[in-house]
Amino acid sequence: MSGRISAATTQTVTDGIEMFDRALAGEASWVRTSDGARRRLPTQRWLADADALADTAMTSCCDGPTLDLGCGPGRLVAHLLRRGVVALGVDISPMAVAVTRFRGAPALRRDLFGQLPGAGRWHYALLADGNIGIGGDPHRILRRTCELLAPNGTAVVEFDPPGTGLVSLPIRLESETRVGSWFPWAHVGIERARELAEANGFRVLNTEEVDGRHFAWLGPTPM
Repeated sequence: MSGRISAATTQTVTDGIEMFDRALAGEASWVRTSDGARRRLPTQRWLADADALADTAMTSCCDGPTLDLGCGPGRLVAHLLRRGVVALGVDISPMAVAVTRFRGAPALRRDLFGQLPGAGRWHYALLADGNIGIGGDPHRILRRTCELLAPNGTAVVEFDPPGTGLVSLPIRLESETRVGSWFPWAHVGIERARELAEANGFRVLNTEEVDGRHFAWLGPTPM
């Protein structure tokens, strides 16, 4: 698919965060990578309640304070709260934070690499929906996750399917009438989980495929 977008269908170039907010508000949106590929943004799944299979499997181990990094509209935070688990979502999107709070779940609008409450004391940290790719540097986001966790904490990380490798490409969000600015992102296959973990202060505790999604549970490397 061509990386070009017709001037007839694109009227406005706007910020990626604004595009994401519009998508959460119901505007049909797509993700385009700089190589021209395009896929529909799965906002309906994100806005729904946590599903009974993959989301539940991802959070099943969380029995203590949990930080959802890049929480989006907060389905996982809300799910944990319904189970009686203390949880907090963090996202840079104003709409994501607003929707999370509307669900009755706490969320902060913050940069994941900035100051966050409870650093070094969280029992669990979630990187769902490909958020290991934030910033285009999986090493950086894993190091940051390690900093936020308690010494015996666990990171639960969603990866792409096996064979994806580690690919960093700029992406942008698009709708029928708008196109967002490019920003860095990475896709990481589950086969790279051990390598990335060991390079950034973790070890792989377990991996699992659930309903076509791939997860790894990472614990800090023993000192």
